[in-house]
Amino acid sequence: MIDRVVGITIWTDNLKRLLIFYRDTLGLTPRSEHADFINFQFGEMRLNIGLHNRVTGSNSEPYRIMINLGVDDINIEHTRLMSRGVEFIRTPEQETWGGWVATFLDPDGNVLQLLQGAS
Repeated sequence: MIDRVVGITIWTDNLKRLLIFYRDTLGLTPRSEHADFINFQFGEMRLNIGLHNRVTGSNSEPYRIMINLGVDDINIEHTRLMSRGVEFIRTPEQETWGGWVATFLDPDGNVLQLLQGAS
């Protein structure tokens, strides 16, 4: 029986560009770095980026999957990332369920969201 998601991998043809974005721009700390694969860990959950020979260019269907990154204060994080050049396609907005969401793209065109729970 499957009882949890343990990781998500984003494949790319330009690992260096994604590493700079996820590590330096977003401020995520790599758990492990290899020439073709980098791993970030959040508790039991892992976010990975890696080279894949069947991936080229930007994501042609960026809305197929969205990665939600939890934050305590979405407005502070939005301001911090904007100052680092991240372009948001949706600024922070409160959802009908009470939480907050802001949406942006990584350099390969993958959709990421900042998510702050309802207070």
